[in-house]
Amino acid sequence: MAHTSTRHSALAGIALTVGACACFALLDTATKLVSATVPLFMALWLRYLFQSLLTSAWVLPRSGWRLPRTAHPRFQVLRAVLFAGTSLFGFFSIRVMPLPEFTAIVAATPLCVTLVAALWLRQHVSLPRWLLVATGLASVMLILRPGGDTLGWALLLPLAMLALATGYQILSSLMAGQEDPATTQFYTGWIATALTSLGAPFVWTQIDNPWIWLGTFVMGLSSALGHLMLLRAYARTTPATIAPFLYTQIGFAMLAGWAVYGHMPDGWSLVGMALIAASGVASAWLTVRETR
Repeated sequence: MAHTSTRHSALAGIALTVGACACFALLDTATKLVSATVPLFMALWLRYLFQSLLTSAWVLPRSGWRLPRTAHPRFQVLRAVLFAGTSLFGFFSIRVMPLPEFTAIVAATPLCVTLVAALWLRQHVSLPRWLLVATGLASVMLILRPGGDTLGWALLLPLAMLALATGYQILSSLMAGQEDPATTQFYTGWIATALTSLGAPFVWTQIDNPWIWLGTFVMGLSSALGHLMLLRAYARTTPATIAPFLYTQIGFAMLAGWAVYGHMPDGWSLVGMALIAASGVASAWLTVRETR
């Protein structure tokens, strides 16, 4: 009976993970559409505002309509700053890159986290993991192809995003077990909203197209729903079980890029995406073996 319950819980966690990845692909698609016509800070502010309101509607009733208490306010602020910085460079990147390639670079974040954990946090990393990290980072370069005429100087944007996302994930892992995930999500959203509020008034423009308003709402809804589904998934099963299915976001991004923009990645980009996904799945498999 216990084995059956664990299996059902794992399947529920996998389903929630795939659903979260679909939400994140929808977020990136809506972001690319909205950011083409709305100033950057304004689009970011609207996204964070809708995300924070929706997250609050889920968190506050469970805390008795009181602000959730946090034991690490400085870490919450730093996490929100890294989150906002990641989104900022993500917005810039998604303007100049197709969705599948952008998503594949984001998917390399766990491999970069492994690199930082070894070099900075002095955590032991086995030789197979070093090989996977090297493969993943080489795959990112295969997608970006420095020196080519695909992106030029703009390739620095996704690399900056990848660096900030790595810092965000490292800090999140250090906070795990010390803060309730819902509380962290609540403060991250509202602090990011406050930060972008500093620049939004200076670039505010009138939005007359109701589809743009719908797009900004979809950005906030898909972000809030995706993060909450992922939090629920981690509560249902282990990170090692979830990790391989995070790469389904690349497939959803390819589908969205084809449906909305008629774009399909070229051969080298497809090879890079496949290598990043394979490296991530192999890393999850190693985690399972090492924790037995």
